[in-house]
Amino acid sequence: MGVQISNIVAAQEIQLNDLSGKKIAVDAFNTLYQFLTIIRDRMTGEPLKDSKGRVTSHLSGLFYRTTNLLEAGIKPVFVFDGEPPDFKKKTLKTREEAKEVAKKKWEEAVERGEEAITYAQAAAKLTDEMVESSKKLLDYMGIPWVQAPSEGEAQCAFMAKREDVWAAGSQDFDSLLFGSPKLVRNLSITGKRKVPKKEIYIDVNPEIIELDRMLKDLGINQNQLIIMGILVGTDYNPDGVKGFGPKRSLELVKEAKNLSRVVSKVNWESEISAEEIFKFFLKPPTTEKYELEWKPLDAEKLLNFMVSEHDFSEERISKVISKLQESFGKGTQASLRGFLGKK
Repeated sequence: MGVQISNIVAAQEIQLNDLSGKKIAVDAFNTLYQFLTIIRDRMTGEPLKDSKGRVTSHLSGLFYRTTNLLEAGIKPVFVFDGEPPDFKKKTLKTREEAKEVAKKKWEEAVERGEEAITYAQAAAKLTDEMVESSKKLLDYMGIPWVQAPSEGEAQCAFMAKREDVWAAGSQDFDSLLFGSPKLVRNLSITGKRKVPKKEIYIDVNPEIIELDRMLKDLGINQNQLIIMGILVGTDYNPDGVKGFGPKRSLELVKEAKNLSRVVSKVNWESEISAEEIFKFFLKPPTTEKYELEWKPLDAEKLLNFMVSEHDFSEERISKVISKLQESFGKGTQASLRGFLGKK
């Protein structure tokens, strides 16, 4: 879910090519969930599957969308979630229960012959097998990935603060609460996008949010941004404080200034203390043990993985591989290494 503050945050819309040469730490789970929800049959809601019945929507999205990023000159590194904090586990359990309800409604809608895509999207699950297959695909594409000890967005923010990457990439705003200097949104959904429940398509472009500028515009500091997020609701207290949306939360934070005063003025009902959540955003578990090396793609393994193992079209996959190789200089390993090795 992530903290919902989009209606008070000013973002700068850009083109994908404006990010050429930039290293971006992408929240892998956030991105894979997008692929799992979007890449489905519009009527039945069924995801893509191979001949063995394994879901492959995430692989399709990861392969084709990441290719778009590479062709634009972007250097992505995917960051995978680790162990969630204990106080998030209740939220995760609640989400699992909601997915089971959605799954039942999905099955019932299909039986009635009704459009079931909405229920199917709500029932989407990212399994360990999907995560591992995604990492394998990235390896064959020569793209680095990082295993976070805890929250992926916290690790993305950490890498951005160290200037190992230019920005964090996610649809959620949590990386800003974790202190990422920049957030890039819409990376994986750039292009034409269908408006839900309408036969209307809109153009979606990447957008950048700069933390310092946002804080200045809002008239608050980093600690107050975290407090505001907690009032609105985070992954650790999804319901937030009753009656507090972004605007009202911002007003209270400006008035009360710090966490203790803010909490004294609201009816805090969450089992998790506001202070515990606040401290987690300030100092989440992260790791310095990662290597950011973009390697030449392995065309043979990539083709075998996508076509032989998961039944993707050999013609389409081969075309994309050739396209990537041509983009990086006639497809030789030396030329690929020369392009991808640049900072």
